[in-house]
Amino acid sequence: MQAPVARVGVVGMGLVSPLGNEVGTAWQRLVDGDSAVASSGGGMELPVAAASFDIAPVLGKLQQVGTERVSQMALLAARQALADAAGETWADPERVGLFVGTGMGGASTIDQGYAALHAGGRIPPLTVPAGMANGAAAVIALHTGIRGPAITYAVACASSAVAIAEAAHALRRGEVDLAIAGGAEALLVPGAVAAWQALRTLAPAREDDVGRSCRPFARDRSGLVLGEGAAFLVLERQDDIDRRGRAPRAWLAGSAVRCDALHLTNPAVRGQAAAMRAAIAASGLVPADIGYCNAHGTATVAGDPVECEALRQVWQHAAPKLAVSSTKAAHGHLLGAAGALEAVWTIQALRTGDLPPTQGLADLDPACDGLDHVRQPGTRAPALRHAISNSFAFGGTNAVLVFSKA
Repeated sequence: MQAPVARVGVVGMGLVSPLGNEVGTAWQRLVDGDSAVASSGGGMELPVAAASFDIAPVLGKLQQVGTERVSQMALLAARQALADAAGETWADPERVGLFVGTGMGGASTIDQGYAALHAGGRIPPLTVPAGMANGAAAVIALHTGIRGPAITYAVACASSAVAIAEAAHALRRGEVDLAIAGGAEALLVPGAVAAWQALRTLAPAREDDVGRSCRPFARDRSGLVLGEGAAFLVLERQDDIDRRGRAPRAWLAGSAVRCDALHLTNPAVRGQAAAMRAAIAASGLVPADIGYCNAHGTATVAGDPVECEALRQVWQHAAPKLAVSSTKAAHGHLLGAAGALEAVWTIQALRTGDLPPTQGLADLDPACDGLDHVRQPGTRAPALRHAISNSFAFGGTNAVLVFSKA
């Protein structure tokens, strides 16, 4: 007889986000309908969602030198998650795993390095270690003493969702006893923003209300807004949670990763639907059991209808009862960190019974209809037991996380 699959719980959460750097405060802004989207300035005048934080309490001035912005945010969020899970002490640091997702790694270091090269012929000597994709994971491990696996996943917009899924697998396989999983992204620099602008996927600033520039599922949506930040979860097996007497924030009931194998940038219904079906099956649930979906919902013309069609195909007759929202309207698209931040929101929905709205969604695109879109602040779902978070990436990788109320 096959041994039962170990249940994995979330025992800590932490974030650095455009909406704030404390889970409860940021969550309240989100459910109240606040927006962190503002004009970028600097001549480009594109709407962005920037994070503000103070690294001084964690890193001294000398330590800050060569520690990339993305690594600083990752360290703050990871340490907050560990504190929420009752500290950074463990019997065996080799049994603690670190799983980090990022799309573009040290974007500001790379941007500044190339600018320095073209301006004067010299690149700062710490460009390679500060800019490498696994820099954030290295910084977290260095400052927390984690000596187990420290792995970085670069899977575009699905990076941190994949990291969380892989962390849970490592726990179930018995490879680690505690896992810190999430992601970080910091790409609000001229080169990276210009590269995204060249794709023609970025929303222009809305003249009457820049905070509503990103409008997922709306008929008049015009593209995504870039954001930055970091979010981490601390995961443990149920036996260890029970032994320690902890109260989990939620259960990570299941996950799945599937690929479209179709196009580098255009999404496909088949891959998204396959990932959702597999994640729900892994959780031991059926679609009708799940009452809320934190959608990928980027507000691109092509992307939103594809996701809605995938949801309709998976939920079928239960689709009109599935509450759906995209929180990217409020905090922008954090790319590699999006899955982790939105996992926090999904867990918070289960904990509080509040559903975050899709801000700016006044006129629904008919192609996105057939679902229960959450449009207004103050929407309640006190009976919510299970929820899903979607992260769909360039390259065709689709990652889905299913959470259950603790």
